[in-house]
Amino acid sequence: MVEYSYSGVEIVVQKGDITKIEVEAIVNPANSFLIMGGGVAGAIKRAGGPEIEAEARRMAPVPIGKAVITGGGALKAKYVIHAPTMSRPAMATNKENVALAVRAALSVARENDIESIAFPGMGTGVGGLSYGEAADVMVSETVKHIEEGTSLKKIIFVGFSDELTEAFMKAWNKALSPKTQE
Repeated sequence: MVEYSYSGVEIVVQKGDITKIEVEAIVNPANSFLIMGGGVAGAIKRAGGPEIEAEARRMAPVPIGKAVITGGGALKAKYVIHAPTMSRPAMATNKENVALAVRAALSVARENDIESIAFPGMGTGVGGLSYGEAADVMVSETVKHIEEGTSLKKIIFVGFSDELTEAFMKAWNKALSPKTQE
């Protein structure tokens, strides 16, 4: 685990299982239909219960660039923020869609006065983005969000693998290094 601080927000990068993280909300890199079949969505549904998907599906379809919030079921997190990175299940995605999804998730967090959130690698599974591409976009959008003002006090980037965790650390080191040299 590595900790950073940016404009009063604690940033944590850690390896682990996002369904076991103790935060107010975790992010589901969803599809627009909010079908929670595989990848992170499937893991969230298995750990938190089918009621998460049932609640989410009542709000579908959700376009890329928007996000919705549901209860967390049996998860440690109180909420799940569903932010589509693709329009249909198991589609390839791109950096623009990931940027839109991260922006939408952070906006929903702000609207709901959420103070702690955890992100998985957005678009890195069936979406097909490399860990580095996804991490760079996710960190860039997070920095913009913090600079615009946020309710968040803690943001956790959770890598399910050493490679994804390393990509998150590299992206934060790159994003914060120019700021510390000024």
